[in-house]
Amino acid sequence: MKLTKKGHACVALEKDGQSLVIDPGAFSEEDAAVGADAILVTHEHIDHFDERRLRAALDANPAARIWTLAAVAEQIADAFPGRVHTVGEGDTFTAAGFDIEVHGQLHAVIHPDILRITNVGYLVDGSLFHPGDALTVPERPVETLMLPVHAPWNKLAEIVDYVREVAPSRAIDIHDALLSDVAPLVYGRMLGPEGPGIGADHLRLLPGESVTA
Repeated sequence: MKLTKKGHACVALEKDGQSLVIDPGAFSEEDAAVGADAILVTHEHIDHFDERRLRAALDANPAARIWTLAAVAEQIADAFPGRVHTVGEGDTFTAAGFDIEVHGQLHAVIHPDILRITNVGYLVDGSLFHPGDALTVPERPVETLMLPVHAPWNKLAEIVDYVREVAPSRAIDIHDALLSDVAPLVYGRMLGPEGPGIGADHLRLLPGESVTA
C-alpha cells in the first residue's frame, strides 16, 4: 500500500485504486479526506474528528463510508444516514479493500482530573497500526507503527518504550502539529540510531510525502 502523510494525525492509504483515510481532523488539510473511499476515526477530539472535513469527503464521493466508535458515530450518523458504521475493540471489517482490526478502548490519560474518553486504534492489512490517542499494543506483529510523537498526554520516554513494546520494523511520526520546526532535532535523535535503541527505523514525513507501507 502507499502511505501519504497528511497534517497532524491524518494519513491516507492507497491500494488497488482505492483510498482509506484515518483521522482527518481540524489540524489536517481542508481536503484531507476528499477522494477517500473509506474513512476511519479513532475518537472525538477535534484534531482527529472534524465533521466539515467528513462532509466534504462524503459529498465528493457518494459511495464513501465512515467507520468509527460509538461516541463519534452518534454525533454524525444523522447527517450521513446509512454511511456511518460503529465499531469497537475486537471488531474486524473490510473498508475500501483494506482488512481492518480494531484494538483498544480508552484514550490515554491527559490528567487524573480529566475524564478519559473512548479511543480505538486500527490495524490495517495486518501490517500498519494507527493507535489514535493511546499507546495501545496490538497482540500481533506490526510492520509499520504510526507513532504519536507529541501530545498533552505523552512524554518522550513513554514513546521510546512504546516503540520497544510494539517492536515494529519502522515507526512513522504522527500527532506532530503542535511541534516547532526545531523539535525533531531533539526527539528525532532520541528515536533514531543515536538514541536509546527503539529497534525500528524511524521516519518523519512532511505532509504530502509518501512511502510504501
